[in-house]
Amino acid sequence: MTVTQGGQTTGTAHDRQVLRRRNVPEQSRSNGSATQPPEEEDQKKSQMVHPSHSLKLPQLIVLKPRTSILQSLDEWEFLIAPLLFTLVSFFTRMYKIGLSNIVTWDEAHFGKFGSHYLKREFYFDVHPPLGKMLVGLSGYIAGYNGSFEFKSGETYPEELNYTFMRLFNSTFGALCVPLAYYTARELNFRRSTVWLVTLMVLCENSYATISRFILLDSMLLFFTFTTVLCWARFHRLQKQSFSMEWFFWLFLTGISIGCVTSVKWVGLFCTALVGLYTAEDLWNKFGDLGMPKTTLASHLVARVAGLIVVPCIVYMFSFWVHFLVLENSGPGDAQMSSLFQANLRGTEVGKDSPLEVAYGSRATIKNMGYGGGLLHSHVQTYPEGSQQQQVTCYHHKDANNDWFFYPNRNEPVYQPDSPLIYPGDKTVIRLIHSQTGRNLHSHAVSAPVTKGDYEVSSYGNTTVGDDKDHWTVEVVSDAASRDRSKIRTLTTAFRLRHTALGCYLRAGTVNLPQWGFKQIEVTCVKQNNPRDVYTHWNVEAHWNERLPAGDPGSYKSPFFRDFIHLNVAMMTSNNALVPDPDKQDDLASQFWQWPILHVGLRMCGWDDHIVKYFLLGNPAVYWSSSLSLLVFGGLVAWYLIRWQRGYDELKPADIDHIRYSGLYPVAGWFLHYLPFVAMARVTYVHHYYPALYFAILTAGFMLDWTTRPLARKDRRIEWAVYGLAYAIVIGLFVLFRAIVFGMEGKSQQWRHLKWFDKWRISD
Repeated sequence: MTVTQGGQTTGTAHDRQVLRRRNVPEQSRSNGSATQPPEEEDQKKSQMVHPSHSLKLPQLIVLKPRTSILQSLDEWEFLIAPLLFTLVSFFTRMYKIGLSNIVTWDEAHFGKFGSHYLKREFYFDVHPPLGKMLVGLSGYIAGYNGSFEFKSGETYPEELNYTFMRLFNSTFGALCVPLAYYTARELNFRRSTVWLVTLMVLCENSYATISRFILLDSMLLFFTFTTVLCWARFHRLQKQSFSMEWFFWLFLTGISIGCVTSVKWVGLFCTALVGLYTAEDLWNKFGDLGMPKTTLASHLVARVAGLIVVPCIVYMFSFWVHFLVLENSGPGDAQMSSLFQANLRGTEVGKDSPLEVAYGSRATIKNMGYGGGLLHSHVQTYPEGSQQQQVTCYHHKDANNDWFFYPNRNEPVYQPDSPLIYPGDKTVIRLIHSQTGRNLHSHAVSAPVTKGDYEVSSYGNTTVGDDKDHWTVEVVSDAASRDRSKIRTLTTAFRLRHTALGCYLRAGTVNLPQWGFKQIEVTCVKQNNPRDVYTHWNVEAHWNERLPAGDPGSYKSPFFRDFIHLNVAMMTSNNALVPDPDKQDDLASQFWQWPILHVGLRMCGWDDHIVKYFLLGNPAVYWSSSLSLLVFGGLVAWYLIRWQRGYDELKPADIDHIRYSGLYPVAGWFLHYLPFVAMARVTYVHHYYPALYFAILTAGFMLDWTTRPLARKDRRIEWAVYGLAYAIVIGLFVLFRAIVFGMEGKSQQWRHLKWFDKWRISD
C-alpha cells in the first residue's frame, strides 16, 4: 500500500531515481540512442513496487544477467557496431580482389605513376602527388621494382604482386565505413540513423567497386570522410574553445584538408565547405558583443593557423617529397623549368651545352611561364589567318623544338667560319627553325584563338623574308651574372620584342584546337608588361661545336618556384582535358546523369574470357539520397513560411541541428557537384562519388528528422521503418554484388541487372 507524506508519494522516489540513473548514459550520447522499451520498463517497475511477491524472486534472478548483457551492449555500442561494420566493409572491398589479373581501367595511369616513384623518374600528371606516392609505397612494400609498363588490358606478370597493391588501396575504401559511422554520431543522429548512414556507405556498390583497384578514388574518399568527421567533431566542441581537445580536432581538420587536396584538387571543394563554416562561425562571434576582442582575435588566429597554414604546409610537403624522390630524368621533364631539369640525374638539358650563345648556335628555347613549353614549329599550317606554318609551345622533346640564332637581315650574312658574335641585350636577331628552315615571323594578323594578339608563324627561309622576321632581345635577369651583353644557357631570362610591330612573343595557357594538336598557342602580345612571365624565355639546350662545354647543373632551382611552376602546369593541362568532338568517348557521362543513376561505366573489356566490372551505384542509395536533397529544400521552405506566419515551433537547438546536420551536408553536395556542371572538361561517373557522400548524410538527416515523432510515440514502429530501409539497402547490394566482385563468363547471365538501357551490363 502506498503512503503519502507531505503531498508526495513514498515508494515512487526510488523508481524515479532508478530511471534517472538509467537515462544518464542515454542523454550523454551524441547519437540520441533510445531508452529501453516500455514493456520492459513496466515489468521492472512492478517488480520493484511489489518486492514481497516471493514467486517473482526466481524471475528477478534470471533477468539480472540478461539485463546486464543488454546494458553492456548498449554501453559499448559505439565500439561494437563500428567494429562489425568495418569487418564487413573489409570483406566487401577485398573479397576476390585478385580475381582479375589484367590492368583494369585507370590502373594503366596510376600504376604507371607508382612505377615512376620506384624508379625515381620525374613524370608529370594533372593530379597532386600524395595519392600516387601512396601507390608507389604499396608497390615498394609488395617488392615491385617498377619495371612493368601498366598497359591497359595487359596481364600482370607473376613477379608483380598486384593483389597486395589492390589490397593496400582497398584499405582506404574500407575505412570509410567507420568514419561514416562516427560522423553520423557527431551530427547528432539517432542510433537507428547512424546505422543507416553507415550501411548506405558500406553497401554502396560503386564505393566497393572503385576501392578494389589501384586508383586514387579510395584515398580521395577516405580523406574526404576524415575531413567531414574532424569538422563535425570540432563543431561539437565549440563550447570548449581553446581546450586541448579543441585544438587537436582543429589541427586534425587542417591536416585532413591538406591530405584530401594533395590527392586530387576535388579536395578543394571540401576545403570550401570548411571555409564556409569557419566564415559563418567567425561572423557569429564577431556579432557577439560580450566576447572580448582578444578572444575574438585568438579565434581568428587559431583558425588561420589550423585551417589555412597547416593545410598549405601539408600540401607543399607532399610536393617537397615528390621532388625529393623523383631525382632522375623522366618523361615529365619538359613541364618544368630548364634549371630544374638541369639538376635531374641523367638529363640531357644543359649537358655539355656551351654557356654562352653565339650566332650559328642551335638551341631549344623554353617559355618561363608556369607550365610553359618549348618553342616549337611543324610543317602543318594555320587553317585560317595567314595560313603560314604553325608556331606553338610543346612540352615534349622533339627535333621540331630546335632553332638557330642568326643575325638580322641588315647585318652581314652569317658564315660558319666567321668570327664568333654573341647576341645580348638590345640585339636584333632572327630565329630560324632547324627542321624547315623558316624564320620566326609575326604580322598584323589576328592570332587563331586569342584574337587581340598578333599571329606568330614560320615564314620564308634564310634568304627569303623581310623585317618582320626580326626580334629584339631584352634581357630580364640572369641567375649567374649581372652581365647582360650575352645570352647564357639556362640562366638568362629574356624577352623577344618584334622589331616592326613592337609586340612581345608570348606563350600563355591557351590551347589550340585539334588542328593544332592541342598544343599551347604562341602569339605576339601588344601590351608591354615586363612582369608577365609568359613573355619570358630562356635557352634550355644549346649546341655549337665552336664553343666549349659548360656546367649549367651548378645552379639550383628554388623549391617554391618549382612548386608554383608545377601547379600552374597541372592547372593548364587539366583545363585542356575537354571532350574531343571528333572522337566518341563511350565511358564519359554528363553531370545530370549521376544523381539519378542514369548511367554506369564498364571498367574493362567485355569479352567472355575477361572478368568484368561495372561501375554502378546502389539504386536505393542513389535515388533516396538524391530525393532527400529535394525534400530538404521543401522542409526549409516549409519552416520559413511558418516562421514568417508567426509560428514558433522550432527551438534554437532544432534550428542549429537543421543548419549543421542538414544544411551543411547539402552545401557540401552542391560544392562538390556544381563545379562539374560548369567545367568544360570531360567527366565520368566517379567524379560524383565525393558529392554522393554528402547526399547520403542528407538522406540520413531527413529520415532522422521525419521519424522523430515515431521515436517519441512508439520505438517499435521506428525500428520497423528503419529495418525496412536496412533490408532494401542490403538487398540491392547483394542483388548487384556481381558487378563488385567480378562477372565471369558470358555477360548475358546478368541481364536481369540491366534495368535501363544505359546500364550496359549484359550487352
